Amino acid sequence: MKYKISERAASLSPSLTLTIDSKAKAMKAAGEDVVGFGAGEPDFDTPQHIKDACAKALADGFTKYTPASGIPELREAIADKFKRENGLTYKPSQVIVSCGGKHSCYNVIIATCQPGDEVIIPSPYWLSYPEMVKLAGAKPVIITTTDQTEFKVTPEQLRAAITPNTRLFVLNSPSNPTGSVYTPAEIRALGDICVEHDILIMSDEIYEHLVYDGAEVKSVASFSQAHFDHTIIVHGFAKAWSMTGWRLGFLAAPEPIAKAIDAVQSHSTSNPTSFAQKGAVAALTGSQEHLPKWLAEFAKRRTYAFEKLNSIPGISCVNAKGAFYLFPNISKTGLKSGDFCARLLEQEKVAAVPGIAFGADDYLRISYATSLANIEKGLDRLDKFVRGLK
Repeated sequence: MKYKISERAASLSPSLTLTIDSKAKAMKAAGEDVVGFGAGEPDFDTPQHIKDACAKALADGFTKYTPASGIPELREAIADKFKRENGLTYKPSQVIVSCGGKHSCYNVIIATCQPGDEVIIPSPYWLSYPEMVKLAGAKPVIITTTDQTEFKVTPEQLRAAITPNTRLFVLNSPSNPTGSVYTPAEIRALGDICVEHDILIMSDEIYEHLVYDGAEVKSVASFSQAHFDHTIIVHGFAKAWSMTGWRLGFLAAPEPIAKAIDAVQSHSTSNPTSFAQKGAVAALTGSQEHLPKWLAEFAKRRTYAFEKLNSIPGISCVNAKGAFYLFPNISKTGLKSGDFCARLLEQEKVAAVPGIAFGADDYLRISYATSLANIEKGLDRLDKFVRGLK
């Protein structure tokens, strides 16, 4: 039988981060000593009180369907979080709980974009943004940034990319894959342009709590009522609470958009996992004592990796201000990222993600969400690999 695949599905590129991570795990399972820098998840366990709340929900029989957009208790806790931490007032009806931060992004794009629309995405970008735009039938418009500007898009670049078809601007700070963090003034300048041109902003703030060196994180929604009305915040529990496998994300949006997303989700996934939502309530309302400890460890790893990468001939790297990634420039090695990563994995058993996955072929993404011992071993091997290039 000849199977016909939809044009939308056929146009998609597979996730290189998941591909690299899967290959590294398969090599490890086969007994090979692989160091993996590909994972986009903390290596710390979910805090115990969150697991306990989930286990109690299971024991209590909280295993049935919930409202499609999440249990009221969790939506209220998320609204309280935005008020307490960000100074933003959302009603629980403006909050949607989803099956992960990725699902939140997908819901926003599907609910707001259609064929003929354009979505502006700064590069390097999280690799799923353009693919989601394609699935909506819209067109990704890529703005290229480099390490010369700490991978930040300028107001001039944003203005130049806007057309009458521009529907949405994607803003991710702190950034995956670069670790860059926009200052409040930089965020406001971009937000002002979007308000001026009546463009929606999808602000991906999932790494909000993972920042270093006193970097200040401020949501674009917080600058004025107009900014608030043009912004959809996407977030999730994966990073700051190490709940990647729980598949719980959330978003906050103007009421009409939240209603549209609620309808989309009701016909796609329905509700996120019932008992996991009880754990998420505990994540927001319980102790946050784990976070300073995690940040201190991430900061230590970041400093080591940053200094080591910059000591390797042919590699340069700007320091990250947030998340848990570094994005070193490999252009002077003479290799593009795909070839570099394939050879690095084969020769030195080190798994890194090629920058081409993020729209930047002269770079790699190195995750320091792994032990310092692994980072030391892996970067020593990377150093050996680069020095051995002919």
